[in-house]
Amino acid sequence: MADDKDLATEGGKDRVEGAGNVVGGRIRNAVGGATGDNSEQVKGKAQEVKGKVQDAIGKAKQRLDPKPGVDEK
Repeated sequence: MADDKDLATEGGKDRVEGAGNVVGGRIRNAVGGATGDNSEQVKGKAQEVKGKVQDAIGKAKQRLDPKPGVDEK
């Protein structure tokens, strides 16, 4: 956890990064499918799963924050 950020802020960042990975993974999977590159499809699926895990971690952090929006000192 960053020293100057609360869990809700960190969770929000995790969720944004996770969404980016989900989208990137879907694109990579689609490109792999269009080009017949199975390896690229697998990498895309893995990136998509990584993004979903990041989103879940972000949601958990946001739920655990007792004072959303209040930075810790």
